[in-house]
Amino acid sequence: MMRASGIATLFLFAGCSSSSESPSLGAPAGDAAGEALPDAGAFDPDALADRAGDGPDADPLGGNRPVSIHVPPGYVAGTPAPLVIMLHGYSASGSIEESYLMLTPLSDARGFLYAYPDGTVDASGLHFWNATDACCDIGNTMVDDSGYLSALIKQIEARYTVDPKRVFLVGHSNGGFMAYRMACDHADQIAAIASLAGAMFADATACGASAPVSVLQIHGTSDTVINYAGASILGHPYPSAKTTVEDWATIDGCVTNPDTSAPPLDLDSSLAGNETTVASYAANCKPGGHAELWTIQGGSHIPSLSPGFAGDVVDFLFAHARP
Repeated sequence: MMRASGIATLFLFAGCSSSSESPSLGAPAGDAAGEALPDAGAFDPDALADRAGDGPDADPLGGNRPVSIHVPPGYVAGTPAPLVIMLHGYSASGSIEESYLMLTPLSDARGFLYAYPDGTVDASGLHFWNATDACCDIGNTMVDDSGYLSALIKQIEARYTVDPKRVFLVGHSNGGFMAYRMACDHADQIAAIASLAGAMFADATACGASAPVSVLQIHGTSDTVINYAGASILGHPYPSAKTTVEDWATIDGCVTNPDTSAPPLDLDSSLAGNETTVASYAANCKPGGHAELWTIQGGSHIPSLSPGFAGDVVDFLFAHARP
């Protein structure tokens, strides 16, 4: 199985931390040869959602950005199941990111529908998500990934029996930025998100969340690609991990003084002991709101994930369904 040691050989880093260089947060998108880049101006998310269908000739999920969905063996049509959508890092792909996060076994064990779409391809041939002003539409294509993912969720809901109170996103790096963007734009569809090494808008007022969304930020203090303390990409700032979570605590109506009494977690197998501290913003939150920061002390941009990492993330998501 490919974990951190294997995926690190695929990830191409541009060496940016607090500099203005653009980061490469994944792998070359060699599996995307021939993929059509949607015309951002012509893209119609509503039309995509309307083409869901359920027969043998139904359009593929995702339209001209087709997505396969993993259906767990215990799925029964008519019985609502959770949906988890995983968003890859910049220059990676859904399949490469899945080989790192390894959520498919959890899908089978925990019974959630699971999809890992690809972003569009930039001028360098690398997948990206147009998430925030900082990350990562470097070519300024203005592709509407927020609309695309919203429509994809509607398509999946039309084809499968999805529990609308348990639609979750998991994102890494650029995918983490995109998960926050979706929580801001489509809080009516998203119950909770988990971001590994992502960040929110630097200006929290750019987030127009219409309802509370539970958020989990997981970030290593030694991340030199997306800096734990915040930095900028091509002159566009992004906030620190702590500010990201505090902004969401405010959006969710929670008290911004966290509870840090939870025991530490073991999320990175390359670091000794239980290296990850937990800060929970759970007091006085609006219904459906919760914010949490898991800080991997000494963790990098691509932590060597412990065997329990995926389960811990899914446990958080499942504990935060919409009311």
